This record gives sequence, structure tokens and C-alpha cells, in this order.
Amino acid sequence: QVHLVEFGGDSVQAGGSLRLSCVVSGHTHSGYCMGWFRQAPGKQREAVAVIDSDGSTIYADSVRGRFTISKDNAKNTLYLQLNSLKVEDSATYYCAADEGRMTAIEGFEVWRDDPPHYWGQGTQVTVSS
Repeated sequence: QVHLVEFGGDSVQAGGSLRLSCVVSGHTHSGYCMGWFRQAPGKQREAVAVIDSDGSTIYADSVRGRFTISKDNAKNTLYLQLNSLKVEDSATYYCAADEGRMTAIEGFEVWRDDPPHYWGQGTQVTVSS
């Protein structure tokens, strides 16, 4: 069983930055495909960024070039650096994980219809103009 806990959500002004953290317990996350999702009120949940066990990454078009996903295996922590934040980035952000050797690209595609098994509780990001 994998347990995920997110930290770092906050209220910031447009153009600002945040770093979200997701602490993983239960298993090391070196052998998992992991990602960040977000969901705004009234909108569908969407995958934002995915990283696989080899460290390859993929991003949604809406955040590419502004957000960076990374992980520290020694600290069992997944990160999402959010830069140049926009009002439309406001949402609850969730980290998620699946066991196995999916690549980041595979995870991004598979998770559209078959969501990851493990989820955190979410952390709120609010961006004001």
C-alpha cells in the first residue's frame, strides 16, 4: 500500500511561484510512475505532469515550460515547481502513483481513462490577478 501526502499549496498572485511536495510512504517510489493532477471547481480533473521511474517526464500543453516535475528517491518525495502562475492554474492539486514500469508518456495516456491507483488528499493552489 502506498500513502501520498501533498504539501505546499497556497494563495499567490499571478506571475508568482510555488513548489508542491508529495511525500510517499509505504513503498519507495523509485519503481512507480508518478504524476500531478489538478481539478478546478466545475472542471474535469486533468493530468498536469508525469514522471516515470527512469526520470523521464511529460507535461500538459497548458503548463509546459512553466511547471517542472521532479523526484528525490532518497527523500521519497515528488515535487512540482510551478512558475509564472496564471489565474487559470487555480485548482486542487493531487499527486498520484501507479506501480510498474510505465513510461511517462504511457502513464499520461493510460491515465486519461484508467486513473492511477494511489492518490493524495490534495493541496489547494489559488492564483489571483
